[in-house]
Amino acid sequence: MLLRVAITLQTLALFATPITAGLLLSSPDGRALHSVSAYGVFAVAVLHLVAAILVWRPGGGSPRPILYAAGFLGLTLAQVALGIAQVKTLHVPLGVLMFGMSVLQFSRVWPAAVGRRGGDVHAARGHLDHP
Repeated sequence: MLLRVAITLQTLALFATPITAGLLLSSPDGRALHSVSAYGVFAVAVLHLVAAILVWRPGGGSPRPILYAAGFLGLTLAQVALGIAQVKTLHVPLGVLMFGMSVLQFSRVWPAAVGRRGGDVHAARGHLDHP
């Protein structure tokens, strides 16, 4: 559950970032707002890594999500560095890639959770989920 929450927050934070980037171009306060959204993405990426570690070590889950979360944190740090250096030709495409990765991870985590609760995912495939 913690990992699902972290990925959801990460996806929402990444959704808000291009909005503040637009404000950066059109508003005097845009730079501060975009900076706040960047700090938010960083904080959520750290939360995602901590959640992945907690799911693995104390929870007995797979260590695989740790690799994804650590890689995503690395991309976040690169994104921040590119933004500070104002390398827009790499900053913008990397942001799009990160949002796409986060949406993909979101789509992998939530349907699995619905299926385990006996939701429509298994019913649509012709399977019954018995607890």
